[in-house]
Amino acid sequence: MTNPAESLVSLLDLERIEVDIFRGRSPDESLQRVFGGQVAGQALVAAGRTTQADRPVHSLHAYFLRPGRPGVPIVYQVERVRDGRSFTTRRVTAVQQGRTIFNLTASFHQPEEGGFEHQRPPSREVPGPDSLPTVAEEIRAHLGALPDQLERMARRQPFDIRYADRLRWSPEEVKGAEARSAVWMRAVGPLGDDPLVHTCALTYASDMTLLDAVRIPVEPLWGQRGFDMASLDHAMWFHRPFRADEWFLYDQESPIAVGGRGLARGQIYDTQGRLLVSVVQEGLFRAQ
Repeated sequence: MTNPAESLVSLLDLERIEVDIFRGRSPDESLQRVFGGQVAGQALVAAGRTTQADRPVHSLHAYFLRPGRPGVPIVYQVERVRDGRSFTTRRVTAVQQGRTIFNLTASFHQPEEGGFEHQRPPSREVPGPDSLPTVAEEIRAHLGALPDQLERMARRQPFDIRYADRLRWSPEEVKGAEARSAVWMRAVGPLGDDPLVHTCALTYASDMTLLDAVRIPVEPLWGQRGFDMASLDHAMWFHRPFRADEWFLYDQESPIAVGGRGLARGQIYDTQGRLLVSVVQEGLFRAQ
């Protein structure tokens, strides 16, 4: 069986079909829609393939416009908006079956000395990843075994995810819970040495758990859901180099949920507490 990390690298390896036009695979999985992190990661690969290697991405802003269909290829069209002395800007449109499903604008910056640095430390201390169970282990401990569908998903999961706070399983446990969550994550295997692959892999991962923070005060994260949720937009700022196959802490919180939409923001730290990436996302929530 192919290692899930190798599958992720393959998923991010787009086919160039014309100048500034790329095609990405979309796995035919038992999901209602294509995972948003996949589309964002592939779109960023497309943008990065048209820029200079010495200019890493420093920010992206994206909108999820329509749900993508699993199993159907996605075409990424790149517009070269600007090539400046130190900044490069690209706009990417993701098209599936003739319909735009996603837009992304990414900015790339040639690193330079700023003259000063500062950073707020992490907002709280959490146990290290080695002392925490994986998500699959927590579910098995509670249910006795993983349901078949979750077992198949766990085998294909490209990231090891470990919640710093124990999972809540009942409405009673949810009452009074703070709208925040923290997870340790890393790819389940090596991702190679291309910095763009690591950036796009982390972009993929950034959409996996962020909206948890919105749901935590409302319902358990696992089990039957009372709400459907979907990502509406996504923004990221990349502060320092990193490897997505090394442990990183994703500290997430939701300052507000109102009008069927919930806002979540996250900060991603390495094991030394250095801030690597900042993320903000809004999600749509509808009662089932």
